[in-house]
Order: sequence, then C-alpha cells, then structure tokens
Amino acid sequence: MIKFIIRRILVSIPLLLGISFLTFLLITLTPGNFFDTLKMDPRVSPDTIAHYEKLYHLDKPLLEQYVVWLKNIAKLDLGYSFYYSCPVTDIMKVRLWNTFVLSMSSLIFTWVIAIPLGILMAVHRNRFIDKALSFVSFLLLSVPSFFFAILFLYAISVTGGLPLGGMQSVHFDSLSWWQKFLDLAKHLIIPTVVISLGSIAALQRVMRSNLLDVLGQQYILAARAKGLPENKVIFKHALRNAINPMITLLGYHLSGLLSGAALIEIICSWPGIGALMLTAVRAKDVYLVMANMMMGGILLLLGNLLADILLAWADPRIRYEKR
Repeated sequence: MIKFIIRRILVSIPLLLGISFLTFLLITLTPGNFFDTLKMDPRVSPDTIAHYEKLYHLDKPLLEQYVVWLKNIAKLDLGYSFYYSCPVTDIMKVRLWNTFVLSMSSLIFTWVIAIPLGILMAVHRNRFIDKALSFVSFLLLSVPSFFFAILFLYAISVTGGLPLGGMQSVHFDSLSWWQKFLDLAKHLIIPTVVISLGSIAALQRVMRSNLLDVLGQQYILAARAKGLPENKVIFKHALRNAINPMITLLGYHLSGLLSGAALIEIICSWPGIGALMLTAVRAKDVYLVMANMMMGGILLLLGNLLADILLAWADPRIRYEKR
C-alpha cells in the first residue's frame, strides 16, 4: 500500500503541472488584466503600474511568468493578490477553512442520511416507502440546488428563526465558545441542507441499487436458508459488499467539495472559496485564480487516493501491489 501511495503521488505531480499551466494559459491569454483598471484611475501613475508589472514579472513572456510562479510555489509562496492587496496565502487560509467547514458539514449530513435511506428503500423494495422516496429523489434531482437556496432564504425571511446569510452574527466575538458554536451551527443549516439535497437523492438510489444486487447473490440465499436473522443477513453480509462502490463515490464526492459549494456560497453569502473565485476571475487576479485552481486539483487527487485506500481497507480482497 505504501508503494502504491508513493506511485500515486508521483503520478499526481505532472497532472497538477498540467492543470496549473492550462489555468495560467487561459487566465493570461484572455483580454485585459488587473492593471487595465488601474490605468483608468488618474491617481495611479504609469510608472507605478510599470513598477508592479516588473516586480511580479508580468512584463515577461508567458512561459517565463509560469516558471517564476512555479519557483515561488516550490517555496510555498502562492503569490500576491492585486485585488485584495495582500499575500494570497493570507486570504486562502481564512476562506479555505470556511469552505472546509461548510463542505464537511454537507458531506457528513449527506452520507448519514443517504446510506440509511438507500438501505430502507432496498429492504422495502416496491413498497410504498420505496416508491415515495424514489419520487422525492427524482424531484430533488430535477430541481437545481440554487433554486432550493432561494426558496429556503425566502421562507426564512418570512418565518424567521434562522440567519439569512453569512457565517456568523454581528455580536459573534462577544459570545462564549458554546454560543459561538451554536451561532455557527445556525448559519450552517441552510447552505448545508441545500448542498446536500441533490447528493442525498443520488446516493440513496445508488445505495439501493447496490444492495439489491448483493441481496440477489447466492451466498445471501444460503445465509437465509441457514436461518440467520434478516438484520444479520443485511447488515453483516450484504451491506459490507454493497458499500464498496459507495466508497469510490466518496472519493469523488470529497474531491468535488470546493466546486460543489461555490454557487451556494455566493447565494448564501458564505465567505468561502466560491465567492473568492468569482471575484478573482472577474478582477483577473492571476495568482489568486491559480491558488484556487490548485486547491481544487489537489483535493481531486487526494479524494481519489483516499477512496482507493478506504476501498482496500474495507475489502480485504482488494490489493494494489503487483503479484
């Protein structure tokens, strides 16, 4: 397993280089740059703009700019944000943590709800509860998540009881640690539920299908013929094999946390990576865009690697070393 992990990390390096170069190429070759807006400001002299372009090597050819950026990345220097006038690292530390809190909340909520619902649908196949949950899942999959966010925000504006946006209240700093936790939890409810609805609908159907396939196997029939209790047949024998494809999906779900929460963050005014990425692209803030894309690429590769590791841990039949 250790050799497998090392190989995957080594393979990930050229993939990250490809992602970073393509992103750098696209953001650089599009018309205009951040300094074009400064040129329209009479308070900023051309000498000042030329100084900043030379300082950050933006007056160099494209390939040379990219090489300079790679050298800075090797020093753990993500560059400088022209729009926010501070190092990119300082911005990413705060925004990445905010998105991580929301994404992990959504991930836990999704899987805690979807797996039991999928099992319930499979056990009660073609009964009322199975048909009802199937109808609800199709409904949730057909409606965009941002529409649910707008509906929820409108309902809360009428009924009250929950914050309408943001991550914390105005008086957050004066609260105790327990009150801060409750305040954060209240702000998490709407974005977490909205992000999770579509994923729950999809995952519960996948879980239902996997479990039904396993329940039709011969060894399940043999277990029932031996007189084993139905709960033991399902949760000890069938579920363990049906959960393997779900572990693979967990890796892809984990890798899509940043991108999946972006639009909902903007609608719910959550101060995370989503709104930051939108601002960076609109302002042509090159280094901030690069940092966001690299975080997404790293998370994608880590998610897939984690899925493979968990799959080998859950199923002893799976081994990655060469025989």
